[in-house]
Amino acid sequence: MQTTVLAVLAAALLSTAPAVGAAPDGLGFQWPHGQKTAVSLGYDDALDTQLDHVIPALDRAGLKGSFYLQLSSPAVERRLDAWRAAARNGHELGNHSLFHQCSGRAAAWVRPQRDLDTTSVAQMQDQLALANTMLYAIDGQRERTFTVPCGSTQAGDGDYLPAVAGSFVAVKHGGTLLLAAANGALRTIPVDAYAPNGHSGKQLIAMVEKAAARGRLVTFTFHGVGGEHLATSSAAHDELVQYLAAHRQHYWTDTLLNIMTYVRQQDRGDD
Repeated sequence: MQTTVLAVLAAALLSTAPAVGAAPDGLGFQWPHGQKTAVSLGYDDALDTQLDHVIPALDRAGLKGSFYLQLSSPAVERRLDAWRAAARNGHELGNHSLFHQCSGRAAAWVRPQRDLDTTSVAQMQDQLALANTMLYAIDGQRERTFTVPCGSTQAGDGDYLPAVAGSFVAVKHGGTLLLAAANGALRTIPVDAYAPNGHSGKQLIAMVEKAAARGRLVTFTFHGVGGEHLATSSAAHDELVQYLAAHRQHYWTDTLLNIMTYVRQQDRGDD
């Protein structure tokens, strides 16, 4: 079982002087428009339930999510038009590799040809570069974020993350969020990171409120919603989405690409 910026914020957002919220924990700047925190709704593995349940729920609420596509997933080829439509509607298509390489020592379900333990750093570089090219063919976008499959970056001959970091604006690595500089260097961003699995709507909302209490960015990494693996119920997911939509003055819910572009701009003093 697998675990797992489209566009810079509008010039007006950065050039005007909107009301601002508290400085995010450890970051030294403020979220735009008075929001208490930023919320990234992420979805790994390119699953049918994400197209069937998640995207319609987000669209009804006027919120945008980040969908990390394993490009070899049957749901990519079979439903390519639906993924293209999601991208046209402002959702992010992120990189989750071609084959979801994970450590065979850590997970018995890993196929031998997809075992990270026997894959080289150079092979992972090639795989992620090709995945970016395939994503470009789907949505026409150049900038990406990346979610590390299984949270493991230790290839057979070393850690592959330093070799690929420069290809991404940001990387989700287990419970860590990394911001990539232009030179490929990585900076750890304070984050409350959650991978829901059977949580209730109330529990999901409490996670957001906990992060908001200190102005800390919160990321969710969902898998199945309403079915498939590591599933969250549609009802629980809808409750969270409706809560975020009803309290958008407090929570900036956007793609991880847009959020991290904003963070990178503030880091450079471009605000």
